[in-house]
This record gives sequence, C-alpha cells and structure tokens, in this order.
Amino acid sequence: MKIGLFFGSFNPVHVGHLIIANFMATHTDLKEVWLVVSPQNPLKKKSSLAKDYDRLHLVRLAIDNNPKLKASNIEFDLPKPSYTVDTLAYLKEKHPQKEFVLIMGGDNLGTFHKWKNYETILNNYQVYVYSRPKYELGGLANHKSVSLFEAPMMDISASYIRQSIKDKKSIQYLVTDAVFDYIEASGLYK
Repeated sequence: MKIGLFFGSFNPVHVGHLIIANFMATHTDLKEVWLVVSPQNPLKKKSSLAKDYDRLHLVRLAIDNNPKLKASNIEFDLPKPSYTVDTLAYLKEKHPQKEFVLIMGGDNLGTFHKWKNYETILNNYQVYVYSRPKYELGGLANHKSVSLFEAPMMDISASYIRQSIKDKKSIQYLVTDAVFDYIEASGLYK
C-alpha cells in the first residue's frame, strides 16, 4: 500500500492543507495520505506553536469523515527536533509492508538540499511535489524520484489565521466547521 506523508505544523490545519491532502489522495496513486503533525520543525520557532495534542485534535476533527486521510502523531515520541529522514526510517521499520511517499510544496523543494540527509530521502523514497506559485522549484525538480503535480491552491496560511483570531476577525470558511467550532469554544490561539 502506497501512503503519502504530508508533514506540517498544522497550526491550525486549514482548508488549504485539506485541499492538497485530498488532491494527493484522490488524483495520484496514493491509497491514503497521513497528515503528520510535527511537534517541532527544525526551521520554525516552537514558541508560536499550539500544544501538540491540540493541533493533532484539530487535524482529526478536520478529516473525520474522509477515509483516505489519517492524522498521525508518529513524531511525538521521536527525538526533537523532528527530521524527516529519521521519521521515514522509523516508519519503514515499523510498517515494512507499506511504501511511503513524501508530499511537499514546491517552496520546500527549492530548499530541500538544506534538509538533513536529503540525498538519502531522494535515493529511497518518491517525493510528490505540488506547485506553489511564486517559488522556484530548483534543480531537484528533474530528479528521478520527484513527481510534480498541479494541485488546486489557496493563498492561505496558518499564521494569517492565528493573526485573524488575535485581531478578533472571523476565520469561518478558512477552516472546517468542526475546527472553527473547537477553536471558538476552546479559545485556542487567543
């Protein structure tokens, strides 16, 4: 079974994330897409993150009715910060019957050469890349392990959503109804 791994802080998960995950699950040869909630991206500040289990809960709420999408907390028990190459190795060992594919945006492909052991990833895994306007894909776009896809895109970010919440502006329709209701009721990000 071929599983796509869509890593992210999901701080919070929004409809842009879900459109990409659903596109990859339904328009490629992937059987499922796992949204892997990263406890700490080595390239981002931890201070702006909501608690790990809050973000995982929001992902679960967002994808509750889609059998092709799964929420994963696989990195919660791995050493911090999380490095994709280590998570992939752990998953391969834990699920030898599954074939894992890395999903990333074109913005990440352009800086992929800065990732820990990126050559190991390219030599052992397929990488499915969705285009991101205004970003150069870089030289790795032609690598044999890289496949490019034109997924529908929304110009939306989790930081925009967090700022809107702080500014007491509505985030309705930027997140699913279940995520919206939970954020409203819990006061998360306020």
